[in-house]
Amino acid sequence: MINLNEFAEEVHENAVAHGWWEEERGFGEVIALCHSELSEALEEYRNDQGFLYYNGEKPEGIAVELADCIIRILDWCGKEGVDIEAILQRKHKYNKTRPYRHGGKRI
Repeated sequence: MINLNEFAEEVHENAVAHGWWEEERGFGEVIALCHSELSEALEEYRNDQGFLYYNGEKPEGIAVELADCIIRILDWCGKEGVDIEAILQRKHKYNKTRPYRHGGKRI
């Protein structure tokens, strides 16, 4: 199984090596970039492009855009030294204790 904390460090090191942290990014910018990846996933869905296809060597599709969002999140976690594995486990454990469709929301 993949160690998310190690992967986050690797993702961040790659982002640094490719120049994406030459200037400090604010938290708001990181969140906006995550939003843009999710918007790209929605566009792939709206255009009925499927979950995974290739444009030459480059993977494209809904799943790829979702992965891009996760990569951006892990990049930030790697930069900040966030123990994302522990947080995910703690939050999932809590979510399992919540009542059915908690909060009264419809979706």
